[in-house]
Amino acid sequence: MLGPLSFHHPIMLVNYPFELVAPFSAIASILLLPLGPLLVPRFYLIFLILYFSFFLYTQINHTLKFYITARRIKKTIRAWNTFQRLHPNDSSNVSSAAVSPAPTPTREGYSLEDEQLVDMEASLRPYEDSKLTHAFIIPNYSEPEPLLRDTIKRLANHRNSQSNYVIILAMEASEMGHMDKAESLQNYFRDSFQHFVITVHPSDIPGEARGKGSNVAYAARVGCSELLKRGVDRRRIILTVSDSDSAIPELYISEVEKAFNKAEDPYFLLFVPPIFFSRNCFEVPASVRVTDITWSALVMSNLSSGRGIAFPCSTYSLTMILAEKVGYWDTDADAVGEDLHMWLKCFFKTEGLARSVPIFVPINLTNVQTTGYLANLNARYVQAKRHYNGIADLAYTLRHAYGVRDHPHSSLDSTGIMLPMTPTTPSFSARSKMSMYTSPTYWIDKMIVCVKVLEAHLIPATSGWLMFAAVPLMQFILFPPSSSMAFVDPDENPVLTSEFFSTLWNIVKIITIFLPFPLFGTLAIYEQLHRAVDRELFRKPPSESRTWKNAIDFISLPISAWLFMTIPATVGCIKRLFKTNDQYIVAEKFFSEDAESQD
Repeated sequence: MLGPLSFHHPIMLVNYPFELVAPFSAIASILLLPLGPLLVPRFYLIFLILYFSFFLYTQINHTLKFYITARRIKKTIRAWNTFQRLHPNDSSNVSSAAVSPAPTPTREGYSLEDEQLVDMEASLRPYEDSKLTHAFIIPNYSEPEPLLRDTIKRLANHRNSQSNYVIILAMEASEMGHMDKAESLQNYFRDSFQHFVITVHPSDIPGEARGKGSNVAYAARVGCSELLKRGVDRRRIILTVSDSDSAIPELYISEVEKAFNKAEDPYFLLFVPPIFFSRNCFEVPASVRVTDITWSALVMSNLSSGRGIAFPCSTYSLTMILAEKVGYWDTDADAVGEDLHMWLKCFFKTEGLARSVPIFVPINLTNVQTTGYLANLNARYVQAKRHYNGIADLAYTLRHAYGVRDHPHSSLDSTGIMLPMTPTTPSFSARSKMSMYTSPTYWIDKMIVCVKVLEAHLIPATSGWLMFAAVPLMQFILFPPSSSMAFVDPDENPVLTSEFFSTLWNIVKIITIFLPFPLFGTLAIYEQLHRAVDRELFRKPPSESRTWKNAIDFISLPISAWLFMTIPATVGCIKRLFKTNDQYIVAEKFFSEDAESQD
């Protein structure tokens, strides 16, 4: 473990306050619970009404955007299914499942206008005659071989896999038997793809932090270099970063190509899909299931944000040109949240030109699963701690938005250290060119990005403490059940001595009553969406999908919120005071290849 932050350059010292935002916010939210009513009750009341009002606004906003995203997902899937029904002999009629069962009829009728069908057919033509090469980077460490085989098999079932797909299987040198596993998979899929590239990420590269980000960075550089040697045009390469359990439907690739071909300049785009948990959701505890449902809903709501500012999660795509422009993925400890961090890096390195294109096709993932109820909860908690180590992106965002910038002949790396810029630096030519094309609204977009990152990382670390304890504890301190337990003199109690603060206190209590309602609305929308996606995209019969009876799962919401959000988020924030190198631990996943083949 490393000690408290040390400074190797004056720029790090100047930018260091940004490192303190996350830990101080988490610590303050806990200390304010008892100290706010005792020491600064007036300030605390004003803070609570502002915090809860902002929280309620953001939750209502998320619910509305989630509703919009849900409608767009269903519209995209139904357009695809309608096209397949109208062209039953078309070879593009391929399911996203590893083995494609016959489609099951849906209970919901739907139809598309003729104009929509024309648009759908027009959008599929570029895919039918695709000249793009899709390189799928699949990083893994100690993942079951059957899981990897199933993930790759789903891609092999796509119509253009042999002519346009490349698998970049990103192995870790520190995993025992990694080459045996990689070669076994390569042999299994020998004739299934245009190319099958194996990369082995060394475990002893100086300055690197172990994790998905460093593995992806190495695989992208080595894999792209290999593709160029094999004559693939770099302008036609789209990199798709996935998890080892990402079930990517063919519709996703079709929609990516549609967005690529429509874009004025596709080389500044990141293609961002929603995530979905339907592969083993009934085999894990309800609290794990509910946690991933809310996580999925938040990612989906984020896709309907305006201005092309939507953050990826788990699986996403971008061109090789954009990856080269920004110097590929960062590999230090601050880049542990590889998906969001890469988006932020693209945004800042292109000075606001890089944007997201939402792809409304869910990527199906597996929930963390182990043997035993408590063991499963612990495995999900370990995964949550790893996820919330991504809090490092908060300081990264603030530093690059408002910190001291590097001068034109130098480069500021993700840790804030200035490095000399030379013509051989990967982003040298790109940076000098991009500086002429800065987005005219860059300063506004920087503010929006900062607010969204602050919300994404600080709300989980603070909301649990304040929502559950702020009002009851303040009620107890200002209005104890017995006068002998009084902590505050009645003459110093602002609620009793000031009509203004008395009104504020009543408003705070009313607002807290309404705080859960947007979440209830989100969950209701999700229930309907989950069943629709299961039936219409993943071809599951109703008996294998969620029903309204599963709403009982949400009784476990308090456990989910505390165990998998508030506590790990708070720990992640406080750890920023000590930049620690955590042990590289992957989430445990059981996988039955026979069971999955029937999905």
